[in-house]
Amino acid sequence: MFDPSDFITESIEEIKNRIGDKKAIIALSGGVDSSVASVLTSRAIEDQLLAVFVDHGLLREGEADYVQKTFENRLNFRSVDAKEEFLGKLEGVEDPEEKRKIIGEVFIRVFERIAKEEGAEFLVQGTIAPDWIESQGNIKSHHNVALPEGLVLEVVEPIRELYKDEVRLLGTEMGLPDDMVSRQPYPGPGLAVRIAGKITPEKIKVCRKANAIVDEEVKKEGLDKTLWQYFAVLTDTKVTGVKGDIRDYGYLVVIRMVESLDAMTADVPELPWNMVKTISQRITAEISEVTHVALSVSDKPPSTIELA
Repeated sequence: MFDPSDFITESIEEIKNRIGDKKAIIALSGGVDSSVASVLTSRAIEDQLLAVFVDHGLLREGEADYVQKTFENRLNFRSVDAKEEFLGKLEGVEDPEEKRKIIGEVFIRVFERIAKEEGAEFLVQGTIAPDWIESQGNIKSHHNVALPEGLVLEVVEPIRELYKDEVRLLGTEMGLPDDMVSRQPYPGPGLAVRIAGKITPEKIKVCRKANAIVDEEVKKEGLDKTLWQYFAVLTDTKVTGVKGDIRDYGYLVVIRMVESLDAMTADVPELPWNMVKTISQRITAEISEVTHVALSVSDKPPSTIELA
């Protein structure tokens, strides 16, 4: 049985021995995995660690403010605005695997620059078991696993062998806020893998708003503590609709909600139909570019949790 207290004690010793008196940076996204890895590593090497939060322009609504408020007084923290760099590299790219690889490479280049400025030799990552299992199985590339060739930083992954349920236990043991420990997983590439086809400013706006509506309604229903993930995907499909007795032609949005323990398998539960209808009505009423909303009902396997 996993004992978070023993894991913390052993990991702190391992991190100290690995990094010694050198400096390290950690990729802090604000998700559960990177947050837990950040606090764990900070306990081991204290101010030798710089937690770097990168805004790649594909975050959820309010995400940057949330992460800054949560960690600026808890860790040696730095926020970096790299929107133009990421979105520039993604311009015109349609394939989701290519998006993931581009984002992973740009992340590393940003971290390498910051490491050079800080004199850091190590890059700490919040990689967990499902990340490298999916990458090795060629299911999908994870930005923190498919590292580019020529990486000059030495990578440290203190929670690499853990699953999400164990990571949450670890976060609670270390005193992270409940809302941080229990928050739903969010992919490192952000909305890039929830936007089908080319990424444009319009699509980012639509996808971000649709995701915010899903988040609000799930929380109103009190399902945020039982669902593993709940989100909206902006497809590249357009369908005919009617708005104000006039023909419209807008995007199809797919909403997805699953239950899981460790992300290796996931089930779509029975959902309150009034909530699903409300989400659909709000998305089509509040986002003028959308005319149709569908619900994904496929389990993992055969599907993956994220659609891309």
